[in-house]
Amino acid sequence: MSESYSRPLSVVTELADRRMVADQSDDLFRSLFERSGVCIAALDPAYRVLEANADLFHLLDRSAPEVTGREFTDLLHPGVRAGLRRQFAKLAEGKRGRFTEHVVAMRPDGTVVAGNLTAVAVRANNRVAASILILITPSNPAKSGRVVVDQSKVLTDVDARILEGVAAGVSTVQMASQLYLSRQGVEYHVSAMLRKLKAPNRPALVSKAYALGILSVATWPPRVLPDYVK
Repeated sequence: MSESYSRPLSVVTELADRRMVADQSDDLFRSLFERSGVCIAALDPAYRVLEANADLFHLLDRSAPEVTGREFTDLLHPGVRAGLRRQFAKLAEGKRGRFTEHVVAMRPDGTVVAGNLTAVAVRANNRVAASILILITPSNPAKSGRVVVDQSKVLTDVDARILEGVAAGVSTVQMASQLYLSRQGVEYHVSAMLRKLKAPNRPALVSKAYALGILSVATWPPRVLPDYVK
């Protein structure tokens, strides 16, 4: 995390802590909310978005009406939703004061953007959270709102077509026929992708491809996002 992003994050979390023990100036909070440079949102105890700043709308590539009122976890990759809901539940129930998690957000076009999320409970009393303040810093601040592509994981066009076939349950023989390859040729590409993504077998390869955002979660049959094809 760059110094320019860690500084506003520290300031915002410090302010949230102070709000737990004493009321702060609404004007100061709103000024910080809008101009911090960090993606910020306030959630109700059911994790629905009450309000968010322009940085978060830009990160998600969504308008305010598309985000406000929705459960925040619905905007994230399916693979991270269950764990994040458990963490939010602990905040809402007063079992913890804050947590930090790595999250992957989904954009309307099927692309993803990763970042670090910090959630802080804002208490109405000693136990129950009146609201939850979330702060997100993208993994690559210089390209906020863009899909961060690890060049070591970029696939060839043939790799991408084979990965899509594996994810769809297409047999090696069928893929060989469709792509005008031998069975050994298909297996060679599969083995290369297993090494590249550090996956032990085909099911793990597909799971990791979804987790990394290489495969779009919004389409069927499975589709490799163009950002990952060289």
